[in-house]
Amino acid sequence: MSSNSVSLHRVFKATQEKVYRAFTDATAMAAWLPPYGFLCTVHQMDVKVGGTYKMSFQNFSTGHNHSFGGTYQELKPNEFLKYTDKFDDPNMPGEMITTVSLRKTVAGTEIKITQEGIPAMIPVEMCYLGWQESLDKLMRLVEPVIPDA
Repeated sequence: MSSNSVSLHRVFKATQEKVYRAFTDATAMAAWLPPYGFLCTVHQMDVKVGGTYKMSFQNFSTGHNHSFGGTYQELKPNEFLKYTDKFDDPNMPGEMITTVSLRKTVAGTEIKITQEGIPAMIPVEMCYLGWQESLDKLMRLVEPVIPDA
């Protein structure tokens, strides 16, 4: 890990389509993206190249909110997403770039995530741990197969 980036890798027992949908559906994002102890509100989400999103995380213990948003730079349905993240808080300047790659495997879907440009005031280790929690929640969302009947 470099000083301001994290890289993550997992394999989910789910299809690429289901994992990709978890990144492009506002209700799904609000369910899995915030680390444990946080709530997420997706205020706006327009998943297309050049489209933007806006969301906020609330610390459930303190009630403190931080909001952020960004722009979708590259999308390849069911395979790849690249988007920016920028916090509204002026104490967390800069723009992060997040890339998500999905690949079909014999076991399901391999996911590789890289987030670069993490603001200096966020300890990179905490960002990494937060992503680990988010990916645990993502696994619990995409792996179950629940019939409607």
